[in-house]
Amino acid sequence: MQEFFLKHKKHIISAGIALLVVITVAASGVKLNATLLESAIGVVVTPFQDLTTGISSWIDETVTSARNKTDLKEENEKLKNQIAELMEENRRLAMYEEENAQLSSLLKIAQRYPDYESVGAKIIAKDPGVWYDGFTIDKGTSSDISANMVLIAPEGLVGKVLESGATFSKAQSILDSRSSVPAMSVRTGDLGVVKGDYSLSNDGLCKMEYIDGNAEIMVGDEIVTSHLSDIYPEGLAIGKVLEIETDTNGLTKYAVIEPYVDLKHLDTILVIDKSSAPAAKTITPAADTAEAGNETEDTDMTEENTTGTEVAE
Repeated sequence: MQEFFLKHKKHIISAGIALLVVITVAASGVKLNATLLESAIGVVVTPFQDLTTGISSWIDETVTSARNKTDLKEENEKLKNQIAELMEENRRLAMYEEENAQLSSLLKIAQRYPDYESVGAKIIAKDPGVWYDGFTIDKGTSSDISANMVLIAPEGLVGKVLESGATFSKAQSILDSRSSVPAMSVRTGDLGVVKGDYSLSNDGLCKMEYIDGNAEIMVGDEIVTSHLSDIYPEGLAIGKVLEIETDTNGLTKYAVIEPYVDLKHLDTILVIDKSSAPAAKTITPAADTAEAGNETEDTDMTEENTTGTEVAE
């Protein structure tokens, strides 16, 4: 036996190595060539494998696409919300800017009348109708607002306060039929009274009555408040003349007036108190009682209030 092994040693070792290779290949599942049966099975199974692989890929892609769409939808909603918030912020900023511009305009008006106490107010309600013939402001007696204080806008006269509560006041504009404002033509000085008129108020217009029949007032003239009023300061812009007509009596005229103030879109106004202006003063020297050659004595000066003639409000 030993002699046989020694005699065929190389062949035995080679056979052993070959056997180990075969066993290793078989154990690893690797096949050098498929059998006929395996080939036949592969022909049948492979299309199904391709189909299942395709279905699996389609499912993965569909799920991924759905997930992406969901993510995009959520992102789109967030962007929409951000856009809505930005638009709302822009609206608020625009409102603040507009309000600031209005307040700046009112401040400039107040600076034109430094002798009068004034306060800004917002309109919080209005009477039925398109035009602001009657309305309510957000200032009252707690802000020292009282009846007959004057209401103005950057363009000119609005009207006056009728009555006040603690935190609000009711007001009338120059379109109100109860309104009566002493007025004059800037160009000619012709006098009259601007009043509200039912037939004209629907068009945002008013009327200047009691104009002298010989007055030279004409279309286009600027109308302002006159000096003949205890309520309205002199020189407040009212509007311009659109028409001139002669009254039926033939002795007087009337003019149709278009107000300068947009009485359809009022928002913020300035309230001024004419009575707060300092009274005009005159100086009256005391009599000189010193004789010639004597020293002059100091004399007291007296102040007297003067008032104008009242012909209207």
